[in-house]
Amino acid sequence: MAGRRETPASGRELKFRALMAELRRGILDGTWPPGSKLPTERALATETGLSVTTVRRAYEDLVALGLVERRQGAGTFAAHRPERGGAGRRIVGVLVPDTTFYYPRVLQGIEKELAADGARLVLACSHYDPDEEDAAVERLLSDGVHGLLLVPSLHTATDPGRRAEELLALPVPAVLVERRLAAHGPGDATEHVCTDHEGGAYDAVRHLHGLGHERLGLVARTDAPTTAPIESGFARALADLGLPAAPPYERDVMARWDPDRADRALAALRAAGVTAALCFGDREAALMLGAARRAGLRVPEDLAMISYDNEFADVAETPLTAVSPPKYQLGRMAARILLRRLAEGDAAPLHQVQLRPRLVVRASCGKKSKQ
Repeated sequence: MAGRRETPASGRELKFRALMAELRRGILDGTWPPGSKLPTERALATETGLSVTTVRRAYEDLVALGLVERRQGAGTFAAHRPERGGAGRRIVGVLVPDTTFYYPRVLQGIEKELAADGARLVLACSHYDPDEEDAAVERLLSDGVHGLLLVPSLHTATDPGRRAEELLALPVPAVLVERRLAAHGPGDATEHVCTDHEGGAYDAVRHLHGLGHERLGLVARTDAPTTAPIESGFARALADLGLPAAPPYERDVMARWDPDRADRALAALRAAGVTAALCFGDREAALMLGAARRAGLRVPEDLAMISYDNEFADVAETPLTAVSPPKYQLGRMAARILLRRLAEGDAAPLHQVQLRPRLVVRASCGKKSKQ
């Protein structure tokens, strides 16, 4: 698959990866059955217009993936591979960026649904690294998965649309989890299941407004795909409720959020007259609680707060009201959609699903809204 970082050799690299994808598809879909001979390097170079060196590199990579084997003096052959899953059991590859915060509950939902169907899960982790992501997808394909549930790094891709096209061109069906091409509107052809983060932020603002707050602020980490829809939902709610349209935003990358940064953010919010804030995510909200305590402010009397994520909001020093994405249900639905795609093929409708988070009310913003 094509890389996401532009380099002087990006055109050549894209051609190589396109060739790899085409060869891999041909092997996995039976165009070249196990044991059949693939074209010679020179013949394939002539057919594709690529150099013999590029074709040789593609064959070497396919050897490393276990998809082909080279026979001295005879040529290149599609490798004999074990039957997938045995007795018709499906194998589903799952790629997540990490297995700590957020995704464990998603994975639990996926595992539950796959187990009910008798399918097996093969897990890979990208650690938010584009090269690791590509390598992980290659490994899953070489393991013989029938379909993929992917959490790709679209938000850091140079061209998210092209990256999505690469994923759609994989030789097995792929469903995106918590990722979609929101900016493409109806041009988004991906099958996906996502949390409606925009709606979650909207509901948080509406709840705070229902408690009588007129001046709201937003505290957010900026290096996450969730940031943009949260900011959009926050701004839309302010507009719909007739609240001040230019609220103070305290935004920074996650690594810079520490007690000092929280102190500065709190001072800025208070200077702007803010009485309630939405904080993305739980860690940042906990830091803001500490800043409020150091400043002698009471939560929620002096500053009401809602956290976004609900990973550990309930164990904060003041239990945090939180927007809670439906992670477990999201995993189950994504797995269900992929299983349907595997069973019905193109006859199944293209699913593009958003699940609205729920608001879990705790001590940090006072009594429940009357709305």
